[in-house]
Amino acid sequence: MPVSNAFQRIPSAIAALMAAAGIALSAYAAHATLDAEGARRIGNAALFLLVQGAAGSAMLPQAAGKGERGAILLQIAGCLLFSLSLVAKQWLGWPSTLAPAGGMAMIAGWLWLAAQRLWR
Repeated sequence: MPVSNAFQRIPSAIAALMAAAGIALSAYAAHATLDAEGARRIGNAALFLLVQGAAGSAMLPQAAGKGERGAILLQIAGCLLFSLSLVAKQWLGWPSTLAPAGGMAMIAGWLWLAAQRLWR
């Protein structure tokens, strides 16, 4: 089903921006002066943003129905929660207590998508 309205286009654009942010954070982690823990934290955020952003951007326009779109949106939301929690810990010193919830949301989104694709 082609993307035809803002409700569908906006999350796909957000996912593409996540992938771009993943590339930018990866470059930052490679070139900034970070301790090992900071490089790992930013590198993980970059990896998840890049992978989930690219996947979401590619899958959303082709999602068959609300169930698949919901699963992909859950993955995107989980990735933002996970990655932004790690970045906020590194740059602002905030606790990364929301990262596990974001990770669980990504896992749940992928399992939901698998179920949607098996039983449609």
